[in-house]
Amino acid sequence: MKQLLLITTILFSFFLANAQVNVYKGNSTYSGDIICNLSNDKIYKKNSSYSGDILCTIRGNKIYQGTSYYSEDIIYNVTNGKVYQGNSTYYNNVIISISDGKIYKKNSTYSGDVIATIRNKKVYTGNSSYSGDVIFTIDGYVTIQEFVAIWHVVNYVY
Repeated sequence: MKQLLLITTILFSFFLANAQVNVYKGNSTYSGDIICNLSNDKIYKKNSSYSGDILCTIRGNKIYQGTSYYSEDIIYNVTNGKVYQGNSTYYNNVIISISDGKIYKKNSTYSGDVIATIRNKKVYTGNSSYSGDVIFTIDGYVTIQEFVAIWHVVNYVY
């Protein structure tokens, strides 16, 4: 089952490699509400495709600041649904965990520690599925690493 999921994810990622994915404020899909966009493993400001507007770059399991690939510019390391600060894989450096469409504080999977819920290309506050609680909308499918990069931009850059 895991191999099938991995193969599907790889193939799906291959086909979407050149597709631009937009991220919108709240429940919107209006072009004026674009927060950032994902294209070729890079997150750009708003609807830009200019290299000077690259906010972060995804390479493998790591998310880098801007266009850098230097180890000191690693923002996050994403492994097995755990998001580690910097290049760490140390248990105490987990900042969020992603599992079954939920984003949890640190290493938790307790329902009281849900930060956000991912459902139908929308990210809701906490355990909500109410349209008024949509934080942002993604108009395409993304990998977990791409999602973490988008999460970073929405929460810490935007």
